Amino acid sequence: MFNRVAPFAAIPLVMLVNGAVANELNPDVSVTLDGYYKQNDTALSHREKGFGLGHTELSLSAPIDDMFSGRLTTVFEEHDGEGEILIEEAYLQTNGLPAGLGVRGGRFLSQVGYLNSRHMHEDDFVERPAVYRALLGSHYYDTGLRVNALLPTPFFWQVGAEAFEGDQLSEGDESIGVYTLNTRVGGDLSVSQSWQVGLSYLNNRNIGAGATEEEYEHEHEGEHDHSHGASYTGENLYIADAVWKWSPNGNAREQQITLSGEYLYADDLNEYATSDDYHEGWYVSGVYQFAPQWSAGVRYGEVDLRAPHGDHFHSQSLQETDVMLAWSRSHFSTVRLQYTHQSDTGFSDADNTVMVQYVMSLGAHGAHGF
Repeated sequence: MFNRVAPFAAIPLVMLVNGAVANELNPDVSVTLDGYYKQNDTALSHREKGFGLGHTELSLSAPIDDMFSGRLTTVFEEHDGEGEILIEEAYLQTNGLPAGLGVRGGRFLSQVGYLNSRHMHEDDFVERPAVYRALLGSHYYDTGLRVNALLPTPFFWQVGAEAFEGDQLSEGDESIGVYTLNTRVGGDLSVSQSWQVGLSYLNNRNIGAGATEEEYEHEHEGEHDHSHGASYTGENLYIADAVWKWSPNGNAREQQITLSGEYLYADDLNEYATSDDYHEGWYVSGVYQFAPQWSAGVRYGEVDLRAPHGDHFHSQSLQETDVMLAWSRSHFSTVRLQYTHQSDTGFSDADNTVMVQYVMSLGAHGAHGF
């Protein structure tokens, strides 16, 4: 007489376990669509007049095993009517190392400053502040290695170091052209308030030996050139940042106020620079989410720059005010209206403009950073 076996009894337990693990290891796929209309060209902007494709992303991320996870992010942008495809992230990240350590290797966003480590679709304004656009190319990403340590303190305290190839900031012969150091400290003031402050240092070895005027001008082709790197660089870049957030009883879904600001300073511009030649800028921002689907914000920033001219530098400065109103139907969709006012010295294309932007996320979408 034949034995009757339950349907799952013939399947080895290890296959069921491996099958469950296989489902967990399938990569999360996300697409972030960024489109806009801009009334006029503006100084130091990476978005052109008219309709355009902004920072549109396709990302794949997944755990690899119990020790590693990975992420790949490709970016699609438009310039002069032509599409560009860039690899912004392609990295491995360790999981669960002892002593609060974490190691990341590959291509990724540097964690200098507050905004730079965030994806651009997380921002509250259409573009990064003018000082970011000038000194970091809006966002600095590169190929290298990062080591972080989360210290065993009763408040949040993280320290980190990075080593990068450096070609995304300046062309050079160094195999490791950029080093960074940074630390962040934060905590809660009450159930409704939280804060974070940070200090960062970036050393650009590709600038240290100086450059001829022709090489410098080729690398920094001017305010009309579209570049994914910084237009103004120095051997040393220092960044200080601070953030304060408030939400009633910690419920940020209903209402929230975010105040933030950063100061950036770069020196040792090239061999012709003196102690009076440096790049400097800052911004302060306030965003009020006054209803679950509505937020409004104001941001003001200034940047003072030095443009090379023979064996000396010319001064340039830009003051920028942004006012925005955003409607988010959900965590996955935002439509933003923004007015930008610029006043300047030394920029021929400084202007006022109105921009309309949409940011839509498809697929898996993780929580944003602090």
